Amino acid sequence: MTRIPERIKRLEETIAAACARAKREPADIRLVVVTKSAEIEQILEVVRLGYNHLGENRVQQLKKVSAQVAEFVEQHRDDPALPKEIHWHMIGHLQRNKVRQVLPVVSLIHSVDTLRLAEEINGSAAKLNLQPRVLLQVNTSHEPQKYGVPVGAATHLAEQIETLPYLKLIGLMTMAPLTRNKDVIRACFARARELYYEMRGEKIVGDQFTELSMGMSSDYEIAIEEGATILRIGSAIFA
Repeated sequence: MTRIPERIKRLEETIAAACARAKREPADIRLVVVTKSAEIEQILEVVRLGYNHLGENRVQQLKKVSAQVAEFVEQHRDDPALPKEIHWHMIGHLQRNKVRQVLPVVSLIHSVDTLRLAEEINGSAAKLNLQPRVLLQVNTSHEPQKYGVPVGAATHLAEQIETLPYLKLIGLMTMAPLTRNKDVIRACFARARELYYEMRGEKIVGDQFTELSMGMSSDYEIAIEEGATILRIGSAIFA
């Protein structure tokens, strides 16, 4: 036995406690298990525990691991404990020349941050007869090394993405800085939440715009308190 079940149990308890503080329901939070630092045996253990939303940063790793997990699920399809379906999330930076490889595999792309990328996804999706769901990645931390559209340009980009027929824009994604300063982290998440409600209030986006992907292993409690609906957590499970 590994310590993964114990870590996930502790994680779920902490999520529930953060939800209680924020007067939210744990059922309203989706946990995406980030597999980038995990061995395939560890990933399959998480799947055996019933978790079926998995996230990857790199396209080649996503293709490899998703195929391994799909083969495992198919081989054990009579096991009632296993999820019937695995949902993959592309959470890392996506290059335009890799879009066509990713679209058949993923259920959600978290990292759309330019019109050119959105147009590439739209064009490839049209050829593949798909309508991928995407999140707009916003750089609320103003860190030059981070991807994401600047806060001031986010609304205009969302308007442009909304005109693309083969994309479904369902929310925002952001990352806080790696810092122990909780006020800095909270400010980043609060800004994303404000932007989310501004876009909804001004009818820039449709009714499907319901998701806020923010919060990782080091800061997910603050993210929950600030309205996150999707958490991207890896090291708290696999480290």
